This record gives sequence, C-alpha cells and structure tokens, in this order.
Amino acid sequence: MIAGLACVLLLSVGMVAAAHADAGSPVVAAVPGAPLVFGHTEFDLGTVGYVQSEVFFEGTAAAYGAETTPLSSDGMWTVEPSDQAAYKSRAVVNRPIDPDDFNGTVLVEWLNVSGGVDAGPDWQHTHVELIRRGYAWIGVSAQAVGVNQLKCPTPPDPSCPSGVGGPTPGDPDRYGTLNHPGDSFSYDIFSQAGQAIRDHADVVLGGLQPEVLIAAGESQSAGRLVTYINAIQPQHHVYDGFFVHSRGSGGAPLRQAPQTPTITPPSPTFMRQDLDVPVVVFQAETDAGGVAARQPDSDGPLEYRLYEVAGTAHFDLYGLAQAGLDMGRRSTVAEWFDSMRHPVSEPLPNFVCSTPINSGPATFVARAAIAHLDDWIRHGTPPPMAPRLETTSLSPVVYARDSNGIARGGVRTPAVDVPVAVLSGFGQSGSPFCSLFGTTVPFSADELTERYRNHGGFVSRWNRATHDALAAGFIVGEDAADLRSVAAMSDVLKK
Repeated sequence: MIAGLACVLLLSVGMVAAAHADAGSPVVAAVPGAPLVFGHTEFDLGTVGYVQSEVFFEGTAAAYGAETTPLSSDGMWTVEPSDQAAYKSRAVVNRPIDPDDFNGTVLVEWLNVSGGVDAGPDWQHTHVELIRRGYAWIGVSAQAVGVNQLKCPTPPDPSCPSGVGGPTPGDPDRYGTLNHPGDSFSYDIFSQAGQAIRDHADVVLGGLQPEVLIAAGESQSAGRLVTYINAIQPQHHVYDGFFVHSRGSGGAPLRQAPQTPTITPPSPTFMRQDLDVPVVVFQAETDAGGVAARQPDSDGPLEYRLYEVAGTAHFDLYGLAQAGLDMGRRSTVAEWFDSMRHPVSEPLPNFVCSTPINSGPATFVARAAIAHLDDWIRHGTPPPMAPRLETTSLSPVVYARDSNGIARGGVRTPAVDVPVAVLSGFGQSGSPFCSLFGTTVPFSADELTERYRNHGGFVSRWNRATHDALAAGFIVGEDAADLRSVAAMSDVLKK
C-alpha cells in the first residue's frame, strides 16, 4: 500500500512537471557572499535550518505585443514576442539545508520595487509557514528599478532610484555587471527565472529538486502578475499556481516606454477563464480598488479563490517591524498580540505616521492561503471559500462596519471577532506610504469590561473564535495553538 501510494505521488509530480513548456533557459551562476534585499530576515537562517544564497542569470528576453488592441477586460489576451534584448539579473534563494526537509515547493516572488529597492513582502508575511513546512523561497529581480538600485554606489548619486528617504546605496562591486533593458522585458525575465529553477536546480537550489513553482507578488508586483497570468502563462506554462497579493483593479502595462506602450484596461482586469493553474487572490481592506475586479470563486475552468481579510492593511506593523525577527516562536505572536493593545505610529525610522498603524492578522491568513494553494496544486483539494467584505457603496467603495468600526464579512479571525482594538485598513496619514498602513485603535479598559466582563470571558470567546477560524481553514494549527496561548497569557482584564 505504501509503495503504491508512493507511485501515485511520483506520477502526479511527473505529470505536473511534464506540462511545462520551455520558456528559454538562461545561463546561471552562483554568487558567493550576502545578497542585498530590503525588509528581509534579521536572524541567522541557519538557526532554523535554512541557508541563503544568490544566483545571477542572463540571456535574451522578449517583450510581448498583443495581436489585438485594446486589451479586453476578460483577460483573454493573445500575445506574441516582439522586441528582444540581452539582460542579466539576479535571484535570492532561501532554502532548507537538509534535502530531507525540502517539501518540493518553491515560492517564487516577484520582488516589489515600490520603495525604489528590491523588497520581499510575501517572504515577510509567509516565511514562518514556509520554514516550518520546508518550502524554498526565491526572490527574483524582475524589474529595472530593483536592478539599477543594486548597482548604485555608496553613497548613492542622485541618478540612483529613490527609496524611502532618497537614493538608496547598492553594491556596484557585486552587481555592476547586471543589465536590465526595461520593464517591457520583465515578464520574460520572470519566466526565464522560473525555467532556470527547473533546468539548473543544481546551481539555484543546491541540488534540491523542485516539483511545484508558485509565483507570488504583492502590490505593484501583484499588478505585474495579473498581466503575466493573462498574457504570458498561457505561452510558457512555467508556474503551477499564483498567489496574487493586494492587487488593484487593473494590471500592469504589457509594454511600456521606450517600447511602444500596450496598456491593460484601466478597470477592471479579470483573470482569464481558461487558465490551467490555480490562483489565490489575497486582499486587505486597504485594497478597495480591487473590488471592481472581484470574480466568483470557482473550481473550474478557472480555479480561483478570493480572500478579502477583515481588519487588515495593505502593509502593517508585522511586516514592517516584527517579521524580520520572527523565527516562528510563540514570543513573536505574543508581541503581535501586544501591539494591538499598545500600537505604534513609528514602526521604522523612515516612517512617521499620524496615528498607530494596523496590527492586523494578515500574516496568519497568508500562511494558511499558501498552504491551501500548494495542496490545491499537488492534490486537487480546493481551498475553502470565503465571503466577501460587505460594502455599503461600490463607487466609491465603502465597507460596512459594525458599531465599533470593524469591517463586516470577509475572512474572519479572532482579532476582529473578539477584538481588543479596532483594526482598519484606512484612516492613516503622515510620511509617504503611511496611507497604506491602516490604523489600530485599542479599546479602553471600560470598553473591554463591557464587552467581555473579565479575563476569563475574553479568553473563552477568543478561543471559540480561534477554533472557528481554524475549522474554516483561515489559520493553520500551529498558529491557532499560539493564538490561544498568548490570549490566555495576556493582561486583558487581568486583576
């Protein structure tokens, strides 16, 4: 029986791998030393059984043109290669040291360049789950801004890409040979990065054998993935699934200057219905622009799930200040819980926001979403469906809220069903980017007493809500155990 099951699993993995077309396999070389990536881990990955490395990959990339323009909102686009250009980029790799710890799945993140530097927000929000399940993570420098920043001198000159606080230094000694021909070529560069993982696993993954590649991207990278899904995935079939995090209602341009631009519909752009791999779209409250691009959950022909998560912001305190030190220990969950009770408005030196920023539960739901997506790809097990956030207006989008100001509907967690603070994706101002960080307004002692009466009453209700979130599939078991524990240990209404 065990041998038979092993044969079935090997067959299923082989069928997945055989479905991939050749996207063009670049030349790949390992680069010794520590890579640059913004907002990454601040602990030694070796302490959790992981190692970080970096590879350069280079070749010739294509820009794509559409057979018919303007592009349609349904995402059913037909494109073909047009211009070609040489490129050389890089990828950052976090992988298990012990091959026996590798689960076979690689999360390939389109690094975000909104801040003028390569950043990995999906690594930040999901790395605890990735590490405890044995995923590999690869962050790809797919866009020109990220590559050009890496080449900047120290101190940077004014022509360097500007991050938060101005031009950001790179490492020209390490990255001076990199070359990006422009973002019209970013889609093919991302395809070739995925192909390199499959074709050159000995270099990229230290010999680990990838079985499943999940493409991920947050914010502007999510917009790039929307266009990639509709235009490029049907061409090359490089990725086995997509995690689209905090998208707007449209997609990124297919082509842009200096090439002749081909823009996507301004609003909305839907995922194409004939896509052959699953998609999970993860939206925070702040991502209200994406409401126009809602699609119904489906198990076919488009395999699609939309998770709109109550009480969350486009980016939050966990991602800004806690994720870098989170080794998966309960103490970090306790720190997260305490930040709802004692929030901060200055999570990093470069940010001064007008009020305390969001301390919502996005990381816990994102971890569960990745687990479901991997299971969907491997075993065909559909993830749970979730209700949409309730709205009172669609133009502009206004969410329905309870008497405390907490959003109704959407993915529910104990942080919003048994709250100790009002968590919202809106209402923030201050430094650039603060408007994306949402707000946290703690309840007073009197408000907590009126709601829960005493510590035992709070813990009892929190535990029921945690059980419900676990049963619904919106948090995983380890996180549920931590959430129960930190609530019991908290000072909420303790005498």
